[in-house]
Amino acid sequence: MILYVIIAILVIVLFLGLRIVPESYAFVVERLGKYYTVLNPGLHFIVPILDKVRRRVLLKEQVADFAPQPVITKDNVTMQIDSVVYFKVSEPRLYTYGVENPIMAMENLTATTLRNIIGDLTLDETLTSRDRINSQMLAIIDEATDAWGIRVNRVELKNIQPPTAIRDAMEKQMKAEREKRAAILTAEGEKQSMILKAEGTKESAVLNAEAKKQATILAAEAEKEKEVKEAEGKAEAIRLVHVAKAEGLKALKEAGANDEVIKLKSLETMEKVADGQSTKIIIPSDLQNLAGLVSTIKEVGKE
Repeated sequence: MILYVIIAILVIVLFLGLRIVPESYAFVVERLGKYYTVLNPGLHFIVPILDKVRRRVLLKEQVADFAPQPVITKDNVTMQIDSVVYFKVSEPRLYTYGVENPIMAMENLTATTLRNIIGDLTLDETLTSRDRINSQMLAIIDEATDAWGIRVNRVELKNIQPPTAIRDAMEKQMKAEREKRAAILTAEGEKQSMILKAEGTKESAVLNAEAKKQATILAAEAEKEKEVKEAEGKAEAIRLVHVAKAEGLKALKEAGANDEVIKLKSLETMEKVADGQSTKIIIPSDLQNLAGLVSTIKEVGKE
């Protein structure tokens, strides 16, 4: 009977001493009220009554979203800024014994650090220097939380809320800047349009001048060709007339024309001459002399 009791007590003690640590957790164990060890994920056994799990510590990266804090800039502008801190517990023992409430302590540290940094900046610098503020806060908070077993990975300013009057003034300024940019863009567009129009007019004038020049050249070439053709036609007509006369003289020569025929041709020639535009006609007083002259020409032609 006593043996069964002892076995039962051992089973109960064994059951009470078993501890299963989940993944991404660490258990801080105290023995008789003093730090004893840290249990990593897995199955462990502790001594009941003597050992006690002091804290279950989450080892995953955590996010602490702190409420907006009132801060005053260098140019005496009060605004509300809230921040977000991404951290991870690196030392479960320090996280358990380093500070009473690590999250609250980190929140207060973040608020004071933020006030110190913003106090050295103006409103405009605060609104345009988020990255610099984040970097400074990360360096300061990470160094300060090392003693608490916390490693800060990232600090971000979530919202920056200036006073309503400042926001209204900023919106008016932004509106004025947009209107100014719009006016500048409109003026640039009109300027570019005028430039393109002037260039188009200049190009059109050049093209018209080139067209007129080409037309003048073509007209001159046409007139020249016309005159050449007319001159060639006149030359051809003169040549044909001489050929015809030569053929006529040859025909007369071959036909054995006598003095009467020659006189008749002379009279015909005088008749044609009389039909011309000349206002004076000189006719030999003796047609016999004219006939003799023609006979002389004929003899010369024989030679």
